[in-house]
Amino acid sequence: MGRARRWARSRLAGSGIAADEPVAETLILLISELVTNAVVHTGCPAVLRMLLPGVPADEPGTVRVEVADRSTCPPRPRHAEGDDTNGRGLELVDGLADRWGWRQEGAGKSIWCEVDRCEADTAAHTFDGTTHEDVAYEAV
Repeated sequence: MGRARRWARSRLAGSGIAADEPVAETLILLISELVTNAVVHTGCPAVLRMLLPGVPADEPGTVRVEVADRSTCPPRPRHAEGDDTNGRGLELVDGLADRWGWRQEGAGKSIWCEVDRCEADTAAHTFDGTTHEDVAYEAV
């Protein structure tokens, strides 16, 4: 998943989101979890999309991450116990993202999450769909 993280860091930097900005590391972790889940649990190729707000870096906005795969099985949150090494991915997404969900997409599904880049007392701008890029990841 290193390729997904490198690609995301590059896209974030290009949009004016600094690597040391707290939202950047949150987004990288979310991307890593969602891509890993798609590839490991479906065995299918996955496509990562990052939708970035078209606003200056110091303005509030919402970053949306989507990971699509060819599996029609809905995501199934699990609850890890003690020293379990698996089962925490969607719990982590739920705890870090401002919103997340999934939808059927073509012959598969897409899992998405959103992270707001704003102060708690500032309303976030919803992504208007004008800036995005896709990158594909194959199952190993």
